[in-house]
Amino acid sequence: MNVTQTAFGSWSGGRFMNFGQAIDEDRWIRLVQSAYDQGIRTFITADVYGLGKADELLGRALQGIPRDTYCLVGTVGHDFYATRRDGAKGYPRFTDPQLRGPKDYAAYLRSATEKSLTRCQTSQFDVILLHNPDSIGYTQDSVWNGMQKLADAGLTRELGVAPGPANGFTLDLILCFERFGALLDWAMIILNPFEPWPGSLLLPAAKKFNIPLITRVVDFGGIFHEDVRPGHEFGHGDHRVFRPAGWVDDGFGKLEKIRAIGERHGLTALQLACAWNLAHEPVRNVVPTLIEEVGSGAKPIETKLAELAAVRKVDLTADEIQTIDEVGNNRGCMALKGANRSHFGEPLPDHWAITPELDDVAKRWGINPDRDLVLLHG
Repeated sequence: MNVTQTAFGSWSGGRFMNFGQAIDEDRWIRLVQSAYDQGIRTFITADVYGLGKADELLGRALQGIPRDTYCLVGTVGHDFYATRRDGAKGYPRFTDPQLRGPKDYAAYLRSATEKSLTRCQTSQFDVILLHNPDSIGYTQDSVWNGMQKLADAGLTRELGVAPGPANGFTLDLILCFERFGALLDWAMIILNPFEPWPGSLLLPAAKKFNIPLITRVVDFGGIFHEDVRPGHEFGHGDHRVFRPAGWVDDGFGKLEKIRAIGERHGLTALQLACAWNLAHEPVRNVVPTLIEEVGSGAKPIETKLAELAAVRKVDLTADEIQTIDEVGNNRGCMALKGANRSHFGEPLPDHWAITPELDDVAKRWGINPDRDLVLLHG
């Protein structure tokens, strides 16, 4: 199947990414199966989540369901097979020069993809995404030749790129579109009504090169699920504690300002966020994180899944979109990852200098890195 309008991400449920509390294995499997039963037919996994355990659990959950009735998206790129985790930085990219050179990229990609498919109990992905690439991954022919060989070998039907997990990588992704757009069938970005920046800067390039977008973090860290409110206490190590101070109060206040728009259309807050995303070309998919929050006032994760399954495209008016855009404007609210003026010296796995080539990209797309890609407040 092709990627559908809604998707379930294996990072949901807290088992493989630290959001809220982890639901137990049986409940996680039931959640995936319920997603399918309610009409969600795209499932996204990453080989590095749980060091393969997310793949395995998703494969178990989908076992027995006809393979041609759902779309399976895999992601590869972190080499956790022969390396150790580097603290909060995670596992190194397979393109790390200390691990291998360009001539070995294709072999690694094939090996990682085949292992992920085995864990998922299938022989082919519908889409394989290059996960969280470094500056080499965005720019080198040897990387994308290796990705193309995955399709040539029948291990995937389509190819794509998935930056992250932090926000940014704007010029890098546009350069990737320019250079490898003929190979790219999909790209994944962060986008939601309260985080339109910097993802919206990518929309014109994605549209020009006809690259449809999968959009994640649509829930804005749980704000659009409506059970993250002022005073909410996150568990130790929850990924959201690394967001800027005051983001919950700010996000909840913004939600109150646009809530009436959703109510006019019969939408929950999450469904409004999804509708806003889907109103933008070339967004084709929404995949919010489904989170079982800690605390007595938490909304069951199954309820959140049902809201996602009921998502529909809505014709928001121009005035409604303008209101949401004005309320949600977050320009300059954080330091971005990827190519950035603030970086000097050798490239890091997720941070590097703006090269002359990337400056040219910025000029071609009307982006001023010193104005449009910098921390202005926070």
